[in-house]
Amino acid sequence: MIEGMKTYEEKINWLFNQFPSYQKVGKVAYKPGIETMEAFDAVLGHPHRKFRSIHIAGTNGKGSTSHMLAAGLAACGLKVGLYTSPHLVDFRERMKIVEGDSFRMVPREFVEAFLDRWQDFFTENKPSFFEITTGMAFDFFAAEAVDIAVIETGLGGRLDSTNVITPILSIITNIGLEHCEHLGYTLEAIAGEKAGIIKPGVPAVVGEFLPETRPVFEAKATACGSPLTFAVEAPPCLELKVSDLDLPGDYQERNLCTLSAAVGVLQPMLSLDLAAFRTGVCAAARRTGLHGRWETLREADPVAGKAKIICDTGHNAHGLRWVAEQIDRISCDYGNVFFILGLAREKDLSAIIPLLPRNVSYIYTQASSPRALPAVDLANTMSDCGLPGRVALTVADALALADEKASDKDLIFIGGSNFVVCEVL
Repeated sequence: MIEGMKTYEEKINWLFNQFPSYQKVGKVAYKPGIETMEAFDAVLGHPHRKFRSIHIAGTNGKGSTSHMLAAGLAACGLKVGLYTSPHLVDFRERMKIVEGDSFRMVPREFVEAFLDRWQDFFTENKPSFFEITTGMAFDFFAAEAVDIAVIETGLGGRLDSTNVITPILSIITNIGLEHCEHLGYTLEAIAGEKAGIIKPGVPAVVGEFLPETRPVFEAKATACGSPLTFAVEAPPCLELKVSDLDLPGDYQERNLCTLSAAVGVLQPMLSLDLAAFRTGVCAAARRTGLHGRWETLREADPVAGKAKIICDTGHNAHGLRWVAEQIDRISCDYGNVFFILGLAREKDLSAIIPLLPRNVSYIYTQASSPRALPAVDLANTMSDCGLPGRVALTVADALALADEKASDKDLIFIGGSNFVVCEVL
């Protein structure tokens, strides 16, 4: 037992304090290389070798794609492990079992026992937060005897802790300029890091590519002898539209294309019932407990005069571009759109600002996270670039201000870095 700590809350706080997460403190938590993870995996007994896996990387879309894939596989009768990050509200969101039409998170008791059992290893080897949680997820899925696990990378691919696995399929959703200080400052360099999840002889699917990135993927697949599929060139397999989903963001169209190509590769391997798979995908958010992807938090209330509230976790230039386009498209349906925006300090504002909608009322805020860019600094920069707005020092204050100004004919949108959205869920 961790000395002096008896409750689940105490042990989770210990984990976050002793081994800071990227979600909490940013780039100082990043630990490149997988040597420590390989050592941890070895003492755990290589639990990931006890189940099949699918590995997913990408700048954006990997979370939605992972959840839709897990929901579809579960609808086909498979017991599915799902490992994603970051969590929004509960640490246990990172590790789920998806089975039938429902999910369950890793039990608190499992988390506690795992932290107790491996405390000496943590003290001696100083693994990162993500290495600890990755080992925990693999151990949990092995203990649950899952049929298959959907594993989302944390950051990058080649040096990501999850890259100790040998999956039956590697998926790369797309490439954008994000985490450049770790992955490289060109699209080619970042594509090379993401392509690091492609394993010898294992088929790979690439969702979106650019002229700069396609040759990188082709070269890696050729070197590995891996069959490579570009999603936009694959025959349709699922024949689903965004309107069929309970994940309604316009950007899901691209994720659906990636998923369809992946299913085309998986179907012969797993003998999937495509009709059942489609049924699972259509209710992916409900079946897997996914939150924060163009999620409606409140419908408009004409009696109380309250506006509709939507949130989305798109937080980098690549992701916010699609969010901004959707807001532009639907803004004519509302009298006004109040856009509550908070970002992390390390975000590239010069890349984000040109993409943001111009026909909305901004409220700039900051979350209770050390990574948060101060609301006043954000507001000043935005104002200098022609996007003035009000300032609210907390997310709760921002929502209260928007609620005070908006009517039932308006829309309140909450977006930016993940920790902004997590404070309203």
